[in-house]
Amino acid sequence: MVHKHRSIPGILLHRSTPPRRRLLNFLPAGRILSIVVVVGFAGLVTLFPTAVGGASAHSTFAASVKRAHRSKVSRNKGFLSQQFLLVRGGDNSITRKRSSKSAVTSPITIPTTSTTIRGGDESSSTTDIKIMSALSKIRKTIFPIYGEEVTKFFLLGFIKFFIIMALTLTRDLKDTLVVTQCGAEAIAFLKIYGVLPAATAFIALYSKMASVLEKRALFYTTCVPFFVFFVLFGVVIFPNAQLIQPSLETMQAIFGVNGDASGGMSVLAKIFSNWTSALFYVVAEIYSSVSVGILFWQFANDVVPVGQATRFYPLFAQLSGIAPILAGQYAVRFASQAVDFGSSLRRLIAAVTFAGTMICVFYHLANEFIDKQSRVAAAAATDKKEQEGAAPIPKKKKKKPKMSMTESAKFLGSSQYLRLVAMLVLGYGLSINFTEIMWKSLVKKQYPDPLDYQRFMGNFSSAVGLGTIIVIFFGVHVIRLLGWRVGAIATPSIMALLGIPFFACVLWGLDSPARLSIAVMVGTVQSLLSKTSKYALFDPTTQMAYIPLDEESKVKGKAAIDVLGSRMGKSGGSLIQQGLVFLFGNIISAAPAVAILFYSVLFSWIAAANKLSGLFLAQTELQKADQKTK
Repeated sequence: MVHKHRSIPGILLHRSTPPRRRLLNFLPAGRILSIVVVVGFAGLVTLFPTAVGGASAHSTFAASVKRAHRSKVSRNKGFLSQQFLLVRGGDNSITRKRSSKSAVTSPITIPTTSTTIRGGDESSSTTDIKIMSALSKIRKTIFPIYGEEVTKFFLLGFIKFFIIMALTLTRDLKDTLVVTQCGAEAIAFLKIYGVLPAATAFIALYSKMASVLEKRALFYTTCVPFFVFFVLFGVVIFPNAQLIQPSLETMQAIFGVNGDASGGMSVLAKIFSNWTSALFYVVAEIYSSVSVGILFWQFANDVVPVGQATRFYPLFAQLSGIAPILAGQYAVRFASQAVDFGSSLRRLIAAVTFAGTMICVFYHLANEFIDKQSRVAAAAATDKKEQEGAAPIPKKKKKKPKMSMTESAKFLGSSQYLRLVAMLVLGYGLSINFTEIMWKSLVKKQYPDPLDYQRFMGNFSSAVGLGTIIVIFFGVHVIRLLGWRVGAIATPSIMALLGIPFFACVLWGLDSPARLSIAVMVGTVQSLLSKTSKYALFDPTTQMAYIPLDEESKVKGKAAIDVLGSRMGKSGGSLIQQGLVFLFGNIISAAPAVAILFYSVLFSWIAAANKLSGLFLAQTELQKADQKTK
């Protein structure tokens, strides 16, 4: 207990004038702790002066009190300037007066000997302020999220983390199944004749569900069936594949091809004889579009305003960049170490199931947190209106727009803004598909065994995650500092530069194992950096483009673009490559034509991003103006 007036040699203490409740409510916990430390040290000096340095300790303590006081003034200017008036006397003393109506208390007197110490204290205090300012700038640069935003960020971030983990595991598994069983050429067939029709059917079903279900029910209804299928595939379908699939010889006889024949009919025979793997490929491809594009970004766009998005979205990519590292190493160091591929597949499905469970858990927790924030904000707004004497005006619940699939397509076509966003998504889908099938075909030649191929793809996924983190570390503030336009055109520009050495290696020839290894290595780097730039820059800028739009455009237009746009891009690229194979004999011989198409798409992508930049800024300003008028 501190007495009202307790003297110390050279120092006179007094109780703080503001009431205790008011002070505790105003000061953060860290500042209260600093006050407790100073008062406690004062008690030690008073009771045991010799134990802490005798008479010299008194001068040191006086200097520390003065330095702590000045540091408080610098950090709590607004608070202390209202509570105290600092008046310097002619005898080098500092007198504190209350700014309230109460009487003046006894002053804190600092001896005249402190004049010698004052200069050192001021420089030390200035150094401390500079250090704190530098640390604050570093934190603002690395993690510019504060207060309750931190909880919100991590709840949303972990949803994307586990979505990416499941996506990475299923993506590597589908490639391993199809490429090793049917060949890389089967990817082009599956994307056209399997993925595109399935995506069209899914978007029709999703548009219907969006019209009748609430957002949370829509999320679970969309998410859970994918993971139910993955579990059934690992537990029931794949172990019994030989019983429910026709033999390769039977399908070759139906399609009229020999065992050693090549070409389109041979690829189709392999696909039908391994239809369970083809089905897994189609479902995993739909999940890759739905999970990130609809499940996560649609939820994030609903709850993250533009002001937070410029800080949250790049860091979402950085946090989720850890997921491919863990998923890839799980596949390399645990799943692929199984005795056979069947056991390896079951281990992968177990990890996918865990990730799906965590997605639902964190989605539930995020909604609870956001609902709590909304209730607090609504209560505060109601209290303010009641104090002002105005009755709160109940908000009208907006009805969800009900649109058919045809109406959704017409709506997408009538909006220039959404057409430009679709061009960005189509551009990435086409350009990445032009190089991906060619690269996977080369990888299949070098790693024909399924477990070897799985290990390679696992290491590649880990490299993608690590590369994404590195790219974000250097480019996390590109959007915030240089603007949306620079972030939007960065990905096609990077892909254009990286495509040059890859096509050069393919055109150089693959006659020897050494040249094949070089081509695989260069193609791996090209695909790696293309994907990292996509996750770090393309995804945040594309998803930010939806934020200024109205609810109807977000739900229906975004679903059409993310599923149909992405699928049409990749399927369109596959269709073009099939045509080139018929003309040139194989995809490697068609490399010059693929290169021309590749760069044509990239230049169109950059032009669309430049045009969309102006519309995005205009829509953002309109949204801010509407929010001010509400």
